[in-house]
Amino acid sequence: MTTIYARRKATNRIMMGLCIAAAGIGLLWLALILGALLYKGLAGLNLAVFTEMTPPPGSAGGLLNAIYGSVIVSVIAMVIGTPIGILAGTYMAEYGRFSKLTVVVRFINDILLSAPSIIVGLFVYELIVRPMGHFSGIAGSVALAILVIPVVVRTTEDMLNLVPNALREAGTAIGAPRWIVIRSVGYRAAMSGIVTGVLLAVARISGETAPLLFTALNNQFWSSNLNAPIASLPVTIFQFALSPYKEWQQLAWTGALIITLTVLTLSIIARSLTGRKEGH
Repeated sequence: MTTIYARRKATNRIMMGLCIAAAGIGLLWLALILGALLYKGLAGLNLAVFTEMTPPPGSAGGLLNAIYGSVIVSVIAMVIGTPIGILAGTYMAEYGRFSKLTVVVRFINDILLSAPSIIVGLFVYELIVRPMGHFSGIAGSVALAILVIPVVVRTTEDMLNLVPNALREAGTAIGAPRWIVIRSVGYRAAMSGIVTGVLLAVARISGETAPLLFTALNNQFWSSNLNAPIASLPVTIFQFALSPYKEWQQLAWTGALIITLTVLTLSIIARSLTGRKEGH
């Protein structure tokens, strides 16, 4: 018995050591990436980045039009995708929890969650860009909205499933219609989780490049016309990073730092909301 116990204890120590080593290697690479990003990105971070347009080759400038385009396209994508995701998640959790349609929708949603974003870009290219005959900001928004929907669907369904049935029964007992119970009881109880899902969806689409290359393309100049190519920060970073011009490469590092800090902020907010919910 003592021999078996010692063997199990030794095995446990070995496996624990391997797990710690693997985690340490992952954290080391993460620290190196973030360190390089901070070192090179902060070197070009100044007011001009937020107040000047993307420059011609060999000139200094900023990322104003790219930041503006990213914000506009992302906001429209959230406006399109968030209601669809919340409504679909609500149906799956409240109305069709045990229906065959819910099983099919959940399966398709899981596929969309893991599908490469470039596939979504190609799909929207064939659906919108090719028939229209040109790239456009609205096509980019639709592509990003397709990426938003599965994230919001999953979190909405999961959060509503965590709401105790006793709360629903209490609302039904006083004669409230089902939709009022969902709105006043279910959504209130699951609000922080749903908001967390929305923030995670924003974080996911913030750095997407492939779908925008096939839909919104890019624009060197300021443009608010959604029926024409529009600039975006991820695509600008992609193009500037591959260029031979040092000014463009520096703007690419700075733009990558801006996106990273934005995603980090959204992730921290999402985690704080989740922690607050668990605390209650």
